[in-house]
Amino acid sequence: MKQIMNTNKIEVFYTLICPNCKTLKIMLNEILPDFGNKFELKKTLANSPMGFIRTTKLGIHSVPTLLINDQIVFKGVPSKQELINKLKMY
Repeated sequence: MKQIMNTNKIEVFYTLICPNCKTLKIMLNEILPDFGNKFELKKTLANSPMGFIRTTKLGIHSVPTLLINDQIVFKGVPSKQELINKLKMY
């Protein structure tokens, strides 16, 4: 019997001129391969029309903001170890 693996959804809200957003996206790109297919990463431009709707709906007022399975887990940039520890919880 084949085991179905649950994929957790990570969504990062960012803007193009935000240096902290760039740092968080680089960190995610470095860390996520270690978790295999456990996470699916989506990057949402906060000031795009769809991003604006999502940030308003979710009550996000600052970037970068990181969500896992539609729950806000970090506002701002966590340390690399904080991010790894949080991902290990899923």
